Amino acid sequence: MKRKLIFAAGFILIALSFSSCEESCKVCQQNTYNSGGTRTSSGSETEYCGAELIAIEATGDVTVGGTTTKWECR
Repeated sequence: MKRKLIFAAGFILIALSFSSCEESCKVCQQNTYNSGGTRTSSGSETEYCGAELIAIEATGDVTVGGTTTKWECR
């Protein structure tokens, strides 16, 4: 009986370890543009998922002295 309970508990733990939910992921890059709209610098592309991606997409553009920095995701 104990063997069956241990087997069932092990099976349940293994089943729970697999995630059935797929997180949406995107590759994002932070780019800087001058006042003419020309890209002046780019950050490295990094893949973000879940809460990190939501935070990046919620971040607004920052403009200082005619230079705009923003996140762009694809």
